Amino acid sequence: MYSITKPQAPEIPNLGKGLEAFRLLLSQASKDMHEPLLPMLFPVLGTKISQAEFQYPSGQWLEMCGQQAALIADSAGNKGQLGLLVEACNRDFREEDAEELKKYLQYQKTYKKRSQSKERPEEVFPLLRFLPADCSKPGYLKAQMACQEHGGLTTYIDLKEIEQLDNLCGSHKQVTQMLRLMWDREVYNALRATIDGITGSALLRTNLTISTTPVRARQFFKNNLYDGTLGRMVFSYKARGNRDGKIPRIGKFDNNFYQQLDDMLSHLDNCKGHHIIRPLNKLVERLAYDMAEMGDLTDNDCLWDMGKRSLVSAWKAGCIMWVLNNQTWTRAMGDVVEWLVWHDMWSKYQVLGDMLKDGDTSTSEASKAAPANMLDDIKGDSFCEVQLDALRQSLGKPTGSATKRQLRVWVHRGLITMNEETGVYTKTETYLNRT
Repeated sequence: MYSITKPQAPEIPNLGKGLEAFRLLLSQASKDMHEPLLPMLFPVLGTKISQAEFQYPSGQWLEMCGQQAALIADSAGNKGQLGLLVEACNRDFREEDAEELKKYLQYQKTYKKRSQSKERPEEVFPLLRFLPADCSKPGYLKAQMACQEHGGLTTYIDLKEIEQLDNLCGSHKQVTQMLRLMWDREVYNALRATIDGITGSALLRTNLTISTTPVRARQFFKNNLYDGTLGRMVFSYKARGNRDGKIPRIGKFDNNFYQQLDDMLSHLDNCKGHHIIRPLNKLVERLAYDMAEMGDLTDNDCLWDMGKRSLVSAWKAGCIMWVLNNQTWTRAMGDVVEWLVWHDMWSKYQVLGDMLKDGDTSTSEASKAAPANMLDDIKGDSFCEVQLDALRQSLGKPTGSATKRQLRVWVHRGLITMNEETGVYTKTETYLNRT
């Protein structure tokens, strides 16, 4: 249904039955931002689901924490509209966190007044859900420990600039390590030898969104293209638009909007226990096969590796949609899940495509390095091994035995058939009639 080899973004599907919450949220954004903002909403909404696990097709039980998404657009590309929706969804977190901080500030005043350590009250770190962007590593770990003590709650961080991640962990290397630990929901153990240090163990339950530009994204990920950091982060790229001179219009965020939104978000707060969404899992199984087929058509392992994690992120989005729709699945949700996978992959190759081919040119050249569908690039419905050999050579790929292996894989997948007498390969009707 979608192609990541074209310069145009995969067209967003109709937000039909069961997706009323997303239509409501996007109604407050300008039309040009509906497509790039949709993938960014899932980490925000997933934070509100706690003490609930969903079974992935592999059999593993996963929580809705660990979601990471980056909104990438040029300067003045209306990325600020994400912040408006984030604040609308997290009004309850803001109020609760403000009360917790008041109590903690009072504790700090009492602590400083009493000089004798025996008289000082025992420290109780505030329960914060919407962490500030300027959050130190010790503060972050303390917040995770507090959330764990209250039943395994998830924290959320919204960063207006990708450079703010350095404040969270101290160095770029530590940042990327922490991002991978967050996505994997790993335990972080900290031990310090001083009484004022941070000692404890916390299961990292955090969702994260970032707004940045293509240039900054390239600088951040250039040394982490193949260690899994890139695959874990969902990309939502908005290409530069036309100079039409029209000022984008946003919504009113009135009481009626907030009342409808709160009613819908209550489904997330009330979701507990273990759940298996069989239609979603069946869809993801099929998408995994499609992703493998795309990897074979392009002979691109990097695409395949990133695609496996894109499937997990899209699957979590499907779980959130299911919960918001009163735990009911619809076909429209499946269309969005499928679109999320390919939109993520398309965005990554638009921003980093040339770097993923071991090159590093300007951003304008990135989209030209999108993976080539070699079967489509062979002209005509029939071809011979020599033609594929020549095509692979022009793409800088190995020939000979590598060509023979690719042909065997294509035949096995039913993409082509071979005439034993002539040695000619023919594209199957199933492949030629695909949509």
